[in-house]
Amino acid sequence: MKRSHRVGAICQILTEAPEKLFGLNYFCDMFSAAKSSISEDISAAKAAVLATGNGYIETIPGAAGGVKYVPDISPEKIRDVQENLCNMLKEERRILGGGFLYTSDIMYDPAVVKDMARIFARRFRDSGADYIATIETKGIPVAFMTAHLLNIPVIVIRRETKISEGATVSINYFPGSSERLQKMSISKRAAAPGSKVLIIDDFMRGGGSIKGIAEIVSEVDNEVVGIGVAIANIEPQKKKVSDYFPIVYLGEVDEATKSVTALPNCQIF
Repeated sequence: MKRSHRVGAICQILTEAPEKLFGLNYFCDMFSAAKSSISEDISAAKAAVLATGNGYIETIPGAAGGVKYVPDISPEKIRDVQENLCNMLKEERRILGGGFLYTSDIMYDPAVVKDMARIFARRFRDSGADYIATIETKGIPVAFMTAHLLNIPVIVIRRETKISEGATVSINYFPGSSERLQKMSISKRAAAPGSKVLIIDDFMRGGGSIKGIAEIVSEVDNEVVGIGVAIANIEPQKKKVSDYFPIVYLGEVDEATKSVTALPNCQIF
């Protein structure tokens, strides 16, 4: 195989498995090449990946070391993602009755979700999270994509207990949007006791659902190490959770004038 072909293959293998460590012997065996040749190939791959602005290849020294792809996103690209998301939220056709917005097409768009996940991966890369937790709503796609970029599993919190989950723990909670008591449950097998959990969700109004996720995670002896939400409502200003990281803020939704206020999180860096 030509060197250019090896470099292309290495780039593809690494970028398709973010945060997964590959030993040099893996590529030596795959391409029947010497370590010196593979080292040169990896140097070329590093330059190629870095030029894309979507991450970098990191070398881990030592007998147990190797190389891995670390997803990233530039500040300029983050601003583009925020601007695009705000513009989408401001579209008149999204306005529903009661001051709500239709966002399903946004949260199920692979390209938009991947961009948001890159922001979360950059923000929480050093959180030490072992799992990502989300509730069974529109936040599942961005939670799964973030988990893929961080190379960790996902825990889906259920609104109703399912027999396929085995033994579960359930709690009652008050969503931020109403004072109507609701229920959520988690399988006792979802995460090992003592694990660290990162909460990722699509939207937060008052923080009631996310507070519920944090509480139920602690009920199975896990620690919350971060909270990321794609869109956070400005009102109410006092949320039921305090330490959270939004990509954009949603302001007033005026049904009469068909206008929506959406602002980027300026403290994202």
